[in-house]
Amino acid sequence: MQRLDPWHGRCDLQFDATNGSTKHQGGCTAPFKLLRSERGDDGRCELPVLHTAGGLVGGDQLSLDIKLDPNSRGLITSVAAQKVYGSIGRSRLQPEGCFAHQQVRCALASGSDLEWLPQELVLYADALFEQQLTVTLPQDASFLSAEIVRLGRTAAGETLQQGRWRSSLTIQRLAADSSTWELADRVDLGGASLDSTHGLGGDPVFGTLVWAAPMAMGAETTATLLEGARADREGLTGTMRCGALDQGLIARYSGTSSRDARFWFSRIWEHTRSLRGLTRPRIPRVWPLQEKPLRRQTFTVNAFETAAETH
Repeated sequence: MQRLDPWHGRCDLQFDATNGSTKHQGGCTAPFKLLRSERGDDGRCELPVLHTAGGLVGGDQLSLDIKLDPNSRGLITSVAAQKVYGSIGRSRLQPEGCFAHQQVRCALASGSDLEWLPQELVLYADALFEQQLTVTLPQDASFLSAEIVRLGRTAAGETLQQGRWRSSLTIQRLAADSSTWELADRVDLGGASLDSTHGLGGDPVFGTLVWAAPMAMGAETTATLLEGARADREGLTGTMRCGALDQGLIARYSGTSSRDARFWFSRIWEHTRSLRGLTRPRIPRVWPLQEKPLRRQTFTVNAFETAAETH
């Protein structure tokens, strides 16, 4: 499927903090629509974004530019799962299909904190989708992202077939006179990689959580964080692995349950809040899975004490 006149939706957001509370300003163009924001715990601005077109087809583009001023805190989520319809073989002009694209750029200032938590992405059979998430932030800012994709409508017995999903995630730390790469992660799923033992092995669900921490955690705190994340796999299905970044964590899920992927990521999300002395996260009101996936864990290491010891 391909529109004769594809969408190019844009969303420009800026978050600023005043007296410990964050507000947003900016706007968007169709098919984006901003819903009413809420003031979350710790003064965080929680903002749901709605995609009103009902799904993406070949040639559609989405662009989001997100900026956080010093000490601001934001949480951005989507109102519903994003659907990408098949485009291969749908057009006589382009029988090979056409990619839909999404580009998200996040620029964080000192002391800021962004949680990017869209709901599930669902690719229909023969769908082509490419996304780029680019993040720049200083050493004392925090960025957390959790994204889950389902390759084919498996409940209907459908697979991705000839479709393809491509993802690029880069996180760059900026300093006054230098910059370093926290993460450069590229994934391309389609064809043989869907069933290969070196790929997904036939699993239709793939997810990635990344946390760029606002402090140097030290070896002991990092080990505690990873231990807690691994313990939180209990009772969940799928293959779940996690590892340390220079200053943060990355976790991967592959399996059959987007619910279990979301539950595991939600529990890790709670750990990242706990390490910074913030309040326990609450599930956004627009999420459909309300079975309380969070499980409280107690950390024995104070991250800020550990960070102070490293300087």
